[in-house]
Amino acid sequence: MAVAIEHAKPEDAVEILELMKVLGSETDNLSFGQDGIPMTVEKEMEFLSSIHDSEKELFVTARLDGVLVGTAHYGTFPKARMAHRGEIGISIRKSAWGMGIGSLLMQTLLDFAKKEAKADIVSLEVRSDNIRAIALYKKFGFEKVGCFHGYFKIRGELIDFDIMEKMLTTDMV
Repeated sequence: MAVAIEHAKPEDAVEILELMKVLGSETDNLSFGQDGIPMTVEKEMEFLSSIHDSEKELFVTARLDGVLVGTAHYGTFPKARMAHRGEIGISIRKSAWGMGIGSLLMQTLLDFAKKEAKADIVSLEVRSDNIRAIALYKKFGFEKVGCFHGYFKIRGELIDFDIMEKMLTTDMV
């Protein structure tokens, strides 16, 4: 099993959008369902191109034996008074859960946040009952700081999300 974490390139756009449809059909932990994210291939290519050499934003892919199985994104808040903060998101295909790919993606994002983006704080939102993801985030030092009640509404059910953050200025990533 060979895992490769790479910067996403514009030519990955079609494959990424197809993966989002798969991910959206496999879990209700994401903000989208089986239709994937509402983005054209052209817009996804523009997005990937615009951040490719950014010092404030990173989008990476995870490939397992050459097959795209996950993505991860880090972005710094653009407003000056919030530029010391960043937000992350990680998505992995269900068949690749439990293989350490989430840890590889998380370490890549945190290294970038601290060394390149010079962030002080990284935050994320996670479905409150997503025990696997919460365990990963806690492993990397994230702490729950709040809750968004009813953050999602799926099939009429309100679903809470935990707000978690990690201070980067007080530890070495």
